[in-house]
Amino acid sequence: MKFRAKIIGKGSLDLFIQVSSTVARLVKVCVLRVCPDRMCFGSAGSGGLQEARLWCEVQQRAFQQFRMEGVSEELNEIHLELMAEHLSRAARSAVGASSLKLQLTHKRCPCLTVVVELASPLGRVRSVMHDLPVRVLPRRVWRDCLPPSLSASDVSIYLPRWRTLRSIVERMVNVGDHVLLEANLSGKMTLSIETEVVSIKSYFKNLGNPPKSAVGVPQNRDLESMVQVRVDNRKLLQFLEGQQINPPTALCNIWDNALLHLVLVQEDVSLQYFIPAL
Repeated sequence: MKFRAKIIGKGSLDLFIQVSSTVARLVKVCVLRVCPDRMCFGSAGSGGLQEARLWCEVQQRAFQQFRMEGVSEELNEIHLELMAEHLSRAARSAVGASSLKLQLTHKRCPCLTVVVELASPLGRVRSVMHDLPVRVLPRRVWRDCLPPSLSASDVSIYLPRWRTLRSIVERMVNVGDHVLLEANLSGKMTLSIETEVVSIKSYFKNLGNPPKSAVGVPQNRDLESMVQVRVDNRKLLQFLEGQQINPPTALCNIWDNALLHLVLVQEDVSLQYFIPAL
């Protein structure tokens, strides 16, 4: 197995720093899946949706150099398990750097080596190296590292302004543990929380639905009917506070009383977060 990648330029470096920081805020241990055309970050542990799960993809074109050889020609992939905070800390050291290199190495144990090149005021290049211990995952557990396979959602809707949504959820966390999210195919969404003492509900309209959201919908379905899912308020807030990517497209998919699926899409990056219903 071999893997080597290089990032050059402020825009690409900033994007990788944002991605690694977001991953570290959402999971403690992550699985890094390296494929010929992309690099993926996923939640560690067995597959399934008993708890919130992450899946993030960074396309090969986000790197200026990207070479890899998997375990075989038929299975041209590499799966590594590592501490997400270790990678985030190494990436943050590349702020203001000229380049960042990633390489799979073996130094007493398998490592993901991160080399950051910093230019000094005198024009000299100073290199900072981080050796991050990793666990090479055997093929028998690869399937557990993939995102869940899901049928078409009951509702798909664009999210409101990020800052507004985060502010509302922050206030709701202080009221109760569970938040009810409802949405329909007419661009409407509500967030509500109710206790014995207080009831709070926020309304959004004209959010819009992705074009494909109506595919397969029965003709007799009422587009105003709401689909709902109740989730852990702190898990939702963790996602809203954790993402650093600031993508142009943010939406959520809802399976009625089953699952909340949050999706962020940028040119070279996509991030998905799955929160099971309570």
